[in-house]
Amino acid sequence: MSLLITGSIATDHLMTFSGKFSDSLVVDQLDKLSVSFLVDDLEVRRGGCAANISFGLGNLGLRPVLVGAVGEDFVDYRAWLERHGVDCDSVHVSETRHTARFVCTNDAAMAQFATFYAGAMSEAREIELKPIVDRAGSVDFVLVGPNDPDAMLRHTDECRQRGYAFVADPSQQLAFGDGDLIRPLIDGAAILFSNEYEAALIESKTGWSHDEVLDRVGTWVVTLGPDGVRLETKGSEPVVVRAVPEIAKVEPTGVGDAFRAGFLAALSWGLDHERAAQLGCLLAVYVVEQVGTQEYVLGRASFLERLEAAYGADAAADIAQHLRTFRD
Repeated sequence: MSLLITGSIATDHLMTFSGKFSDSLVVDQLDKLSVSFLVDDLEVRRGGCAANISFGLGNLGLRPVLVGAVGEDFVDYRAWLERHGVDCDSVHVSETRHTARFVCTNDAAMAQFATFYAGAMSEAREIELKPIVDRAGSVDFVLVGPNDPDAMLRHTDECRQRGYAFVADPSQQLAFGDGDLIRPLIDGAAILFSNEYEAALIESKTGWSHDEVLDRVGTWVVTLGPDGVRLETKGSEPVVVRAVPEIAKVEPTGVGDAFRAGFLAALSWGLDHERAAQLGCLLAVYVVEQVGTQEYVLGRASFLERLEAAYGADAAADIAQHLRTFRD
């Protein structure tokens, strides 16, 4: 069985501003906005939502299939992902465009300004899933993550046509997408991922009420930042899983991707949604504690100790049996 992770593959340029953006913004002059921030440092890191999720799954001992489009500058990044258990054989390589770039500045309050250059990602619309499934074997889930909008629509439509269970993760594309884009990306998903703000965007832009969204998906997973995550399924009471306390809050980029990796790993092991959310929250905290979305290293003993401290011995025991590839 396989997990196909579709979406962006990018290089991240991460900067830190020691002040607060809000101190430089004049609310009644936002239509004339022109500001510059002197940052303290620059980190160039590997990123992209699909690549980050695949990295997390690989670190948990799975072999996810990464599906996306890159430039010829992807050679070193490919080697890195493959060393961490990611199947990159279905990544499309553009002959004319660079791999996508994510440029982000965070302030002292963890507010964020970001821009994204799509580059080769625009060619992801040329990718068909069936040959990938034929090569990799039967599929548990296809995650349709933020990507070229036409690629997202094509992947989602193919999943519905061929009966592949899919996970809707429109994420950053919700900011500019209208209802005509968002509705087909969500309808029929086994799982819908969003944060609280994105949940409000989904309802506003689709014109669907909260209950109408739940009518169209299996489970809606809403991340709540420091308050954890809420799991909602039609006809059942919501389940809230608290977050894992962080040792230090360093940089938030990629935290949601790590959560998704942990969640999907647990589902692929046959664990329930609550355990999946717990594993996702634990993996997420490893990312927020350092700069870079793929810089964390997992050790079995410390990983399970943090899991037990947060969620109890039963949770640690349920997950421990699946961490066969972890080093102590």
